[in-house]
Amino acid sequence: MVNGKRTLIIIPALNESGSIADVVSEVRGELPSVDVLVVDDGSTDRTAAVAAAAGAKVAKLPYNLGVGGAMRLGYRYARDNDYDVAIQIDADGQHDPRYVPKLVDLLEDNDLVIGARFAGEGDYNVHGPRRWAMVMLSAVLSRVAHTKLTDTTSGFRAANRRVIEMFASWYPAEYLGDTVETLVHTARRGYRIRQVPVAMRKRMAGTPSHSPAKAMVYLGRAFAVLTLALIRR
Repeated sequence: MVNGKRTLIIIPALNESGSIADVVSEVRGELPSVDVLVVDDGSTDRTAAVAAAAGAKVAKLPYNLGVGGAMRLGYRYARDNDYDVAIQIDADGQHDPRYVPKLVDLLEDNDLVIGARFAGEGDYNVHGPRRWAMVMLSAVLSRVAHTKLTDTTSGFRAANRRVIEMFASWYPAEYLGDTVETLVHTARRGYRIRQVPVAMRKRMAGTPSHSPAKAMVYLGRAFAVLTLALIRR
């Protein structure tokens, strides 16, 4: 329970054996009354075994579906097991579980709450084409959602029962679909979206892969995904 609500933490994970034990242990230490579900997205390392040993429930996909596919399974688990709240946390340790009660608090008057990296807390920053893409996405999606959104690609999100039910039945597995398209879909159906400032941390393990070429590809794909999301109904 978090603030009187039965809460499930969903952690999609792909080859995160170096960090998943610490992430699960931190969540359970900070939020001892929540349940933790790690969705192993077809890992080829010991992610599933390490997560289970750390005390998480584990669902293992037979092959890699991407974050969208993993989260769809997580939301189905949340729906089928009657949780009030489902919260996505990344497996690399960048999301601080101490912010979870703030996200849950805002669900009193909203349906989907985003932990926003660029909303005035912390010193996390992104430069170049990736930043341009994020600014563009946030500007357009703020208009669609009728509220200010500064971090529409954040993977730190809390959903109430109504959104859990929707995401369990519909959740895109395509690139950026789990962030951009879900926001468009949610807003167009009248659900209330809000953000709360959060501070991001460095990865607990592994190395992020960024390069100018990949950043330009990200920018182009972000435009394409946004266009398709706005066209679809």
